[in-house]
Amino acid sequence: MENILLLNKIAKIGTDEFDRAKYAVSESCDDPSAILVRSAAMHDMAFGKKLMAIARAGAGVNNIPVERCSKEGIVVFNTPGANANGVKELTIAALLLAARDIYGGICWAQSLAGNEGVAKAVEKGKSAFAGIELAGKTLGVIGLGAIGGMVANTAASSSIGMNVIGYDPYLSVESAWNLSRNVKRASSYDEIFEKSDFISVHIPATDETKGMFCKNNFEKMKDSVRIINLSRAELVNSDDMIEAVESGKVARYVTDFPTDEIIGVKNIITIPHLGASTTESEDNCAVSAARQIVDYLENGNINNSVNYPKVVLERGGLSRICILHYNVPAVISKISSVMADKNINIEHFVNRSKGDFAYTIADISPADSEAVSAQSFASIDGVIRVNIIK
Repeated sequence: MENILLLNKIAKIGTDEFDRAKYAVSESCDDPSAILVRSAAMHDMAFGKKLMAIARAGAGVNNIPVERCSKEGIVVFNTPGANANGVKELTIAALLLAARDIYGGICWAQSLAGNEGVAKAVEKGKSAFAGIELAGKTLGVIGLGAIGGMVANTAASSSIGMNVIGYDPYLSVESAWNLSRNVKRASSYDEIFEKSDFISVHIPATDETKGMFCKNNFEKMKDSVRIINLSRAELVNSDDMIEAVESGKVARYVTDFPTDEIIGVKNIITIPHLGASTTESEDNCAVSAARQIVDYLENGNINNSVNYPKVVLERGGLSRICILHYNVPAVISKISSVMADKNINIEHFVNRSKGDFAYTIADISPADSEAVSAQSFASIDGVIRVNIIK
């Protein structure tokens, strides 16, 4: 029986993916084999020797000590795309909030409660909240992955009618195939900054991207640009954003990440992190995270990991040796030598690397599996962890 620890409330449709004859799923257990998490902070957690996987029911993994997990042979999964539609829909709403002072108008209308002649007052005062339309404006989308691609396609559709340009230096072939022909490719971040009436950002916070919305880049933008950030607070220099908004350089900033600095600033609209807060998104993320854990524990397959490479191999009645190791020379030959020394025939062999780390799967006959153990590979320099699935 494998213990699965839940650090946050996970939708039942997700936890139902675990066969209760094989797994004990709870919010409190000793020495779990896997952890399901949403937003709980894990950097100060001590991990038991049995812990093999952590799955984040969502895309961001800032709350997980990924580097430490890599060194301890713990595979960290996330669920990119599972909440993409929910975030896309909120982004479209944010574009409208940025274009027209809907929020300000609603707050003003609410302030009329208890007064007489509300309808007359509304007609007289509504001009203060006039805005612009999306159709015909240029939207620059930074990041064209699961969410950014959907935003770009929707905004470029005939129903909204924006001119959409996008930039993503790490655009995958799969994501490129999913883009509408109406989405034009920008050559750089600067082209997005210079040409866009609206900018929507959909990238992670990295050393390269943190603080990219700053004074230097605001100077490259059109006057009265409108900026949408439903990705990460760290992408924006708050002090520079406040200055840009107050000067009118940025007409409106809509973000899903309220902070002490920006809350309450005029023309900054702070949404309380609602991007993936839909029933459908939470269900999709929970199911995806649970399935990834089950597939890894039962088959050794890795899909959507942030720290180890994707390796997915169908099972065919064979025993499977799964080896997490550093991406260094000679490890593969040494693994093969152990097999050869024990006269074991390898039916299937797959190796992939991702940065400093690599993963190897070797399928052997069930009879041959009796001749090896995890300890057989422990002396190989560079091997981090070995799991044998029979």
